[in-house]
Amino acid sequence: MMSDETRQEYRTLSETEKKEMQQIKNFGNQMIEAIKAQGVSRELSLAITKIEEGVMWAVKHITR
Repeated sequence: MMSDETRQEYRTLSETEKKEMQQIKNFGNQMIEAIKAQGVSRELSLAITKIEEGVMWAVKHITR
């Protein structure tokens, strides 16, 4: 049996899972907007990238 680490097949999410995923994405967007309001720098760009990565991993947890 092959593993599905790259998610060749998707499963149907429950309404609760959809809500949780949307909350995480919304919170991530709020954080990114707050950071963007501080200006532009390498440090801020890195912070945004890390938030995007954190959201991705949290969503991956929900959808696994």
